[in-house]
Amino acid sequence: MTPLPRWLGIAILLAIAVTFSLNHIAARIAFDHGASVVTGVVFRSGGTALALLALLLALRVPLALPAPTRWRAFAIGIVVAVQSYCIYAAVARLPVALALLTFNTYPLLFALMAWAAGMERPSRSAFAAMLVAFFGLALALDVTRGGGELAARWDEIGTGVAFATGASLSFALVLFLNARWLQGVDGRLRSFFTMSSCSAAAIAGAAATGFALPADTIGWLGLILLTLFYGSAITALFVFQPLMRSASDVAVLNFEPVALLFLGWVILGQSLGPLQIAGALIVIGSVVALGMAKR
Repeated sequence: MTPLPRWLGIAILLAIAVTFSLNHIAARIAFDHGASVVTGVVFRSGGTALALLALLLALRVPLALPAPTRWRAFAIGIVVAVQSYCIYAAVARLPVALALLTFNTYPLLFALMAWAAGMERPSRSAFAAMLVAFFGLALALDVTRGGGELAARWDEIGTGVAFATGASLSFALVLFLNARWLQGVDGRLRSFFTMSSCSAAAIAGAAATGFALPADTIGWLGLILLTLFYGSAITALFVFQPLMRSASDVAVLNFEPVALLFLGWVILGQSLGPLQIAGALIVIGSVVALGMAKR
């Protein structure tokens, strides 16, 4: 395959990052208008699985996998279901930019998992990037106060931060298991099986806990858009990533929280203070630096 011109590849990745961020905005709108978190996960995962199936059939990619590999992909899909629930639960409770910023610490957690498993030892610069990122996250979450102010702030955001952290841990585990169990499997096929399993787990969860649909037209629009935005973004990523000239170009996707800072303010009226914005930019810069340090 002929690689895309670098400027075009970066432009496409920026568009994908913005589309991912719009998925979270749409999710918050759906949740504010009656949809439950598990409903959002069902629509997101089911829609994505169908989009990937259509892509695989259009490209005539064989769907067969060895049984052990297929079951491993299904197991990873269960973890993806946990991650999907946690990130949407965080989006429902926090300003969307803070929820995603906390979630975007997953590269740091994955690096620590890989180190603990003996897969790869982070360099000193990678360790420095991790420390700086966690400092930036503390600023962004505005938990650098003392005494009673910190306790009050944690009462306000603690549950949402816990869900976002759970999403980060879950996705780091997904990356770790992918590297251990599914190395060499076509990424499109791997994602189809994991998202199919995720969808099945979400439907089972909805059957057990209830399937709350939006209460009005705006909620339905949010639910439909979150499915379209996420399915379009993840499918486009699978199509265009192999055409990038450099693997490091994928770091452009870290523009997603920056886009959410702006979109959350314009569409949802959510705004952050100057110190929180500085902390957000520190986290994003540190994650990019970590990616460069691992090369």
